[in-house]
Amino acid sequence: MKRRLLLVDGYNVLNAWKGMLSGRTLSDARDVLVERLHDYAGASGQKVIVVFDAWQSDRQQRTVEDNGSITVVYTQRGETADHYIERVCDSLSEEARAGRLRLRVATSDGVEQTIVMGRGAERVSARELLYELEREKGALGARGGAQARGKSTVMDRLPENVRQSLERMRRGERTEESKQ
Repeated sequence: MKRRLLLVDGYNVLNAWKGMLSGRTLSDARDVLVERLHDYAGASGQKVIVVFDAWQSDRQQRTVEDNGSITVVYTQRGETADHYIERVCDSLSEEARAGRLRLRVATSDGVEQTIVMGRGAERVSARELLYELEREKGALGARGGAQARGKSTVMDRLPENVRQSLERMRRGERTEESKQ
């Protein structure tokens, strides 16, 4: 099965997200985006790297926070998110061209889209990504609602003998196998 990686230009997506920056601090908006991307990564089964650039800040070194299915990168002074994303695409271009990796880049910067496509990545506009996030959030809500109503739990899907064994273990009863 082909690995999947989504690279996200964080500020580019935040700027395309209508209403996200009004009434919120930039830090809060980043946190909301990272949370949504984390949910999206888990639900879609792909690795997500979101990059926030700090090229005009005083940040002396790059910060990378790896949280399982999502990695959050804050670039260092003088480094743009675009440059970071391009370097990642360069390092993975052979794998993407060979068909072992589906590499997508979410940005609405036209020049950046052209550059990453030349390196084997697929382009996704910021609005397309926001649509995907919204669609996945709706799907997660629908699945969660069904589970909350007791319609589909892991326990419901287990064979009866396994459910009974688990229930005995929960109560602390010894099973026939453990007595031997």
